[in-house]
Amino acid sequence: MAATGIVRVLVTRQIQEEALEYVRKQVPNVELQVHPDEHQSPARSELEAWLERGVDGLVCVIGDVIDEALLTHDTQGRLRVVSTMSVGYNHIDVESCRQRGIAVGHTPDVLTETTADLAVGLAIATARRFREALQAVEQPGGWKSSWSPTWMCGTDVHGATVGIIGLGRIGVAVARRLHHGFGCRILYHGTREKPVVAAEIGQARFCADLGELLAESDFVIPLCPLTQKTRNLINASSLRLMKKSAFLINVSRGEIVDQDAVCDALEAEALAGYGTDVTVPEPIPTDHRLLKTRGVTVLPHIGSATLQTRLAMARLCVENLVAGVKGDPLPHPVPLHAE
Repeated sequence: MAATGIVRVLVTRQIQEEALEYVRKQVPNVELQVHPDEHQSPARSELEAWLERGVDGLVCVIGDVIDEALLTHDTQGRLRVVSTMSVGYNHIDVESCRQRGIAVGHTPDVLTETTADLAVGLAIATARRFREALQAVEQPGGWKSSWSPTWMCGTDVHGATVGIIGLGRIGVAVARRLHHGFGCRILYHGTREKPVVAAEIGQARFCADLGELLAESDFVIPLCPLTQKTRNLINASSLRLMKKSAFLINVSRGEIVDQDAVCDALEAEALAGYGTDVTVPEPIPTDHRLLKTRGVTVLPHIGSATLQTRLAMARLCVENLVAGVKGDPLPHPVPLHAE
């Protein structure tokens, strides 16, 4: 803590007032600097200047890059904790933080069910051509008659074979919805087989070979963390293994999918559709190829965007912050094996 007794905290986005009030109550001597823009974080130069002036705690979001170069501006050595309002922490150089004695926290578990809801909704929206249908309604002459036998026909989700890459918490939640709610057969691929979990979702079948899952699935849903191994996991080679009638659904990280390869596959009619809540970059430019390719449904990274879930995330985030500035163990630290 600073010698003056003031605890200085920088929050890079406008977050819920309830969460900020929690910080004020738990740390009465706090000086909160909250960036007033909900959509944009402070410029890099502003972050650097704040660290140089001395900050005890930093609240960030997934778009903020907290790397070694930024941390070198903590010339006073005051920074005790970096708390991100996200499950993912690829934007934080966790190892550099640890070497400097800076605790790192995130917000796991609370967005599992909400994100799973969106994944299923996105699968339905993509397979049933919601984007095209909405465009037809909005365009003059697009909706030509009250009902047409073959017009705007999509693909059923119920009874489909769904391949999930990464059967973690969100993967299980998605599988549970699709198996029990839609009668889908579940395949999964990951670092290891999970027989107990698989038994809860209709004896989901483990595919040690990713190619096997890709070849059999009507819907492929990557739900794995972003690592060096999973970056561009879905690329031109893996897309060639998928059915031409298959759909790819991404609510994990944009970097897991090679977007150009997906567009190529869609244009060649080697893939039926791509639904994604994550892109590279974010936000995606309005003239981006992905937005101009037929069969693509893009959402603006809203997987956890419900009032209830975002408030829960903010609460976990500030709980980590408060513990960190007090020198206590974080209730929700990033895993020790963070890559």
